Amino acid sequence: MNSGIQVGLEGKRALVTGGGRGLGAAIVRRLARAGAEVVVADVREDLAKELCESLTHEGCRAVPVVLDVRDAEAVAEVFRDLDETGRPVDILVNNAAVDVTKAVKELTAEEMTRVVTTNLLAPMYLCREGYGRMMARGGGHIVNILSTAALRTWTEAGPYAAAKTGLRAFTHTLFKEAQRDCPGIGVTGVVAGGMETPFIMDRFPDTDVAVLQSPEIVADTVMYALSVPSGSALAEVVVVPRRETSWP
Repeated sequence: MNSGIQVGLEGKRALVTGGGRGLGAAIVRRLARAGAEVVVADVREDLAKELCESLTHEGCRAVPVVLDVRDAEAVAEVFRDLDETGRPVDILVNNAAVDVTKAVKELTAEEMTRVVTTNLLAPMYLCREGYGRMMARGGGHIVNILSTAALRTWTEAGPYAAAKTGLRAFTHTLFKEAQRDCPGIGVTGVVAGGMETPFIMDRFPDTDVAVLQSPEIVADTVMYALSVPSGSALAEVVVVPRRETSWP
């Protein structure tokens, strides 16, 4: 599938969390093929390495980094290591997410903590590290992958909806701070509807894929956010399948 969005990212470095498969991998491919050097951050080292090797064979630049985004100190260390190479992060895409499909009364404290930490606190950790560095350089772009669950929830998705709702509010706050303090920084929330990725298919293998969208479409939307001229700002965009049931 060829993207209709053309963005030149030569000389840029991007960091994508949860980049080893699914939507993250689709975003990584788009960024790398547009000329960016992409840091593929994932807890699954094998998937990140395999993707990077494939892109390297295409002539793109991609490097794997093993990262548990829930670990604030590990996040800070990754940014410090990248700074030391003289190639700081210009584009940050917070994509990593998990979910536990259970009714609230059945959830354990560990499950609640894992979902909220991964989907809310972790992107906040990454934004804290990335945003400050972008401010010092006067530019950059942060894209946070949101969900229709931030706008209209459903059963068996309590912690996920709470975390994505919180991340949407955090993204809006960061957007306003960037507008005030450093207009050279873009902050965009991408509200994505259901996609044909392992995030859904591994848990719900009987899902009718006709009601889902390709992750490549959402990756295109990320590229569109990066293509907006500096005189404008794209705070939020919604991209859902035509037959999306969770929107509005």
